[in-house]
Amino acid sequence: MADQKTYYKPEDLLKFEEIGNEASPLAEKFFSYYNAVFEEGELSEREKSLIALAVAHTVQCPYCIDAFTQACLEKGSNTAEMTEAVHVATAIRGGATLVHGVQMRNISEKLSM
Repeated sequence: MADQKTYYKPEDLLKFEEIGNEASPLAEKFFSYYNAVFEEGELSEREKSLIALAVAHTVQCPYCIDAFTQACLEKGSNTAEMTEAVHVATAIRGGATLVHGVQMRNISEKLSM
């Protein structure tokens, strides 16, 4: 492990389906749902990939970032669109952090009485 440069290895993404080897009924349900979610619907596959890319940044999943960057490119998005999607995710995550400051202020006021 000492020679390993990072915990995440891009080639591990190709092993994702192996997660069901010891729990195939559950994995089958997950992958069935997962595949259905990304089918064309009210949103295009391209739009869904952009959303997934933004969410991947929010949950900080390097495997998902790799996969959905590729998916976005394959579905016709460009780097500017993907960057804007990441900024949208950043704004929401930052705003969510800040709005929780109201909770801190409420407790602070209550305890400071």
